Amino acid sequence: MSNSSSSRHFLLLALADTRQLQLLHFCLFLGISLAALLANGLIISAVACGHHLHTPLFFFLLNLALTDLGSICTTVPKAMHNSLWHTNNISYSACAAQLFFFMFFMSAELSLLTIMCYDRYVSICKPLHYGTLLGSRACAHMAAAAWASAFLYSLLHTANTFSLPLCQGNALGQFFCEIPQILKLSCSHSYLRELALLAVSVCLVFGCFVFIVFSYVQIFRAVLRIPSEQGRHKAFSTCLPHLAVVSLFITTATFSYLKPPSISSPSLDLSLSVLYSVVPPALNPLIYSLRNQELKAAVWTLMTGKFLKRLNGF
Repeated sequence: MSNSSSSRHFLLLALADTRQLQLLHFCLFLGISLAALLANGLIISAVACGHHLHTPLFFFLLNLALTDLGSICTTVPKAMHNSLWHTNNISYSACAAQLFFFMFFMSAELSLLTIMCYDRYVSICKPLHYGTLLGSRACAHMAAAAWASAFLYSLLHTANTFSLPLCQGNALGQFFCEIPQILKLSCSHSYLRELALLAVSVCLVFGCFVFIVFSYVQIFRAVLRIPSEQGRHKAFSTCLPHLAVVSLFITTATFSYLKPPSISSPSLDLSLSVLYSVVPPALNPLIYSLRNQELKAAVWTLMTGKFLKRLNGF
C-alpha cells in the first residue's frame, strides 16, 4: 500500500480467535450497547420532559448523554458486525468517518465535563452569581462552543491523518479506527505534523484536567465550611457523580494513549480501549442516577407513566 489513496480498506483487530469467543464478545457488546442506549435515552427523555429539570446542571447532563450515545454508536456496531460475521474489514471511507465521529464525541464529552465542573464550582462557591454566570443564554453558548470546537478539532485531525502516505500495510491493532494505529502505518517522518497536533491535544487535555482539579479543590473547601450536615451531603451528591465520571474518562484515556511502549500489548491496548470508549457511555447514566434523587425520580416517573399509559390503552 504505497499511499493513503490506494488503500481501499483496513483490517481491524479481531476481538477473539475462536468462533465461540467471537459470539461471546458479540453478546457482551450487544448487552453493553443496549444498556447504554436505554439509560442515556431515559436521561434525555426525562430531562427534556421534566420542566423542573430545566436547569444548567441537567441541561449539560442531557448534552453529555448525547455524546455517550454518539460515541458508543460509532465504535460498537462495527465491532459487533465483525464478531458476528467473522470478518475484520472496514472500508477506507468508513474508517475515516468512524475516526471523525469518535474524535468528535470524545472531545465534546471532555469539553462538557469541564463545563459541568464550572457549573458545580459556581453553584457551590458563588451561589449568589449562579443565575448571572449560568443563565440560559450562557449555557446555550457554552454548549454550542463545546460542540463546535469538537467538530473543528475532529475535522482537523481526520483530514490530517488521512492525508498521510501509508506504506506499512493496512492492519490496525485496534477494533476501531484510531489515530495512533493509523500513524503506525504511515511512512517515516510523514507523521510529524499529526504528532504536533496530538501534542497540542495533550496540552488541551492537561489544561482541562488542571482546571477540573483546581475547581474541585475550591469546591471541597467550600463544602467543608457548610455548617449543616444535610447541606454538605446535598453538595457532595451533585459533585461526586461528576468527579467519578471525569476520573473514569480521563484516567483510562490518558493511560491508553500515554502508557510506556514497554508494557504495550494487543490485549492490553484492546482492554484499555474498551474501558474508555465502551464502558463509560453505559456507566455514566448509572453513576448520575444513583446519586441524584431528582434525576432518579424523573426517570422513574417517565418509566411508570409510559407503563400506565400502555395499560390504559389496553
